[in-house]
Amino acid sequence: MAARKSLFWSLIFRALRLRLQRVLIIFTALTVGAGIVTAMAAVYFDINTKMSRELRTFGANFYIGSAHNELISEEQINEILELTPRGLITAASPYLYGVARTDLEKIVIMGVWFDNIRQLSPYWQITGSAIGVNFDDKNAMIGKNLAERLHLKVGDKLTLSKNAAEKHQFTIKGIVEAGDATDAMLIVGLEFAQNWLEKEGLANNVLLIIKNDQNQAEQFAQDLERNYPDLSARPIRKISASEGQILNKIKGLMGLIALVILILATLCVNTTLIAIVGERAKEFALQKALGAGKSDIIKQIGTETLIIACGAIIAGLILGYGLAQLLGLTVFKAYIDMRLPVIPITIALSLAVAFLAVIIPTQRALAIQTANVLKGE
Repeated sequence: MAARKSLFWSLIFRALRLRLQRVLIIFTALTVGAGIVTAMAAVYFDINTKMSRELRTFGANFYIGSAHNELISEEQINEILELTPRGLITAASPYLYGVARTDLEKIVIMGVWFDNIRQLSPYWQITGSAIGVNFDDKNAMIGKNLAERLHLKVGDKLTLSKNAAEKHQFTIKGIVEAGDATDAMLIVGLEFAQNWLEKEGLANNVLLIIKNDQNQAEQFAQDLERNYPDLSARPIRKISASEGQILNKIKGLMGLIALVILILATLCVNTTLIAIVGERAKEFALQKALGAGKSDIIKQIGTETLIIACGAIIAGLILGYGLAQLLGLTVFKAYIDMRLPVIPITIALSLAVAFLAVIIPTQRALAIQTANVLKGE
């Protein structure tokens, strides 16, 4: 029994050594297949997080306002933010608009939470600097068009007046170019706007950035409107809807690439194994003549292929991890996290490719006519 096992392994390693060039072709094909599967699977399982983070650079993707064109309560806004599951909302700010008077003309002021405004409006181009704290009532930012109209630049003073006795002076800390109505507004802290406009604790609407990698926005909107009938809640379609669509398209493309590579790898391995079986026809015929059964031939070819496949899987995992990081840095400027399911998926698909590729060559080896081959026919 021991001698038979020794002979079996001797035949295995001899076959691999004598046909090293073809073995390397099989190894390379399986390695590439395993590498692509590893990279695509790693990106697939991590892309939700990376793409959501990338799309947040477009700004707010969710709107809350009154269902009856009225002002909404800041207290209600805070309640929503507190009761929302942790991690769903990454930034939020109420917005309050109103008309105020300067020494020169009437202007529109916009009250916001300064600490979140840069996340909600990352496309703002600011000359000077942004304001980062909500309680700052000494500084303000001003839209580019309004600044030009009032001949103001960064560091200048702007005074709001209610009457001869009630005035408030701001230092212009930043000039904002947003490409929308904001360019004609004075941007101040929400608390100041509420006091100045005599609308304590109120806002026109709220803009938020919420996680939407699994279409949570629609469900969140439905929950809000059910729990707060006086509110209107909806995703901002051009941002939130795009997120799910882009993710599905990218995932579909990655799956298609992996499938094509696996099919090509299967064909390459299959063709190479058929050539190897043709070269080893006399060897298999001699083994049959000496008493080897079909199961012995199957076991021998299967073991040889399995050894190559195991080495290729290890190399493919390493190659795929490196490729995933390259994709992550190129597309998302961040490393891809290797998720646990990636390894079993790579192993299973790589072994499936090897199994499918070895079926026809094994059948050909079993179909060899011993007498004819040994006669040289």
